Amino acid sequence: MPHRQAGRGLLEEPLGMTRYLEDYVTGTVLETGTVLVSDDDVSAFAQRYDPQPFHVDPVAAAATPYGGIIASGWHTAAITMRLILDHVVSGETSLGSPGIGRLSWILPVRPGDTLHARVHVKANRRSNSKPDRGLITLDVDVFNGRDELVMSAHDWIAIIRVRPEVLGTSTP
Repeated sequence: MPHRQAGRGLLEEPLGMTRYLEDYVTGTVLETGTVLVSDDDVSAFAQRYDPQPFHVDPVAAAATPYGGIIASGWHTAAITMRLILDHVVSGETSLGSPGIGRLSWILPVRPGDTLHARVHVKANRRSNSKPDRGLITLDVDVFNGRDELVMSAHDWIAIIRVRPEVLGTSTP
């Protein structure tokens, strides 16, 4: 899959295909494109949502164990969500998520890092009570440009529509 960056650190590259529940085969590994984490995005996110000194103040951040500004873990999680929507889960078929089992921030993400994710389809189950949808369970690992693991999200559950043809309808 091509890796492309767009302005403001978000990907503009479309998924290229709509994925339905049937397309998430257990054991499949999917790779996302990349996204550049910019100074401006780190600062803007932190100022609004997580204004701890090591996210917003270069002088204070230099005196921390991080030695400089780092992105909020929640910013890394938000970037990952965008990577997932741009490359793995189709917005047209997603019905949200009841949650993530375990979220871990392993290494700090710094301005200038380029992130990408590797997504493992761990499970796929069609709903018995709502046959138009099912659940997929994903393990998501996020890496920087040096292929160092920076974040993992295990047992990420997504509710996904079943392919209309399987239901005998023409639209979801």
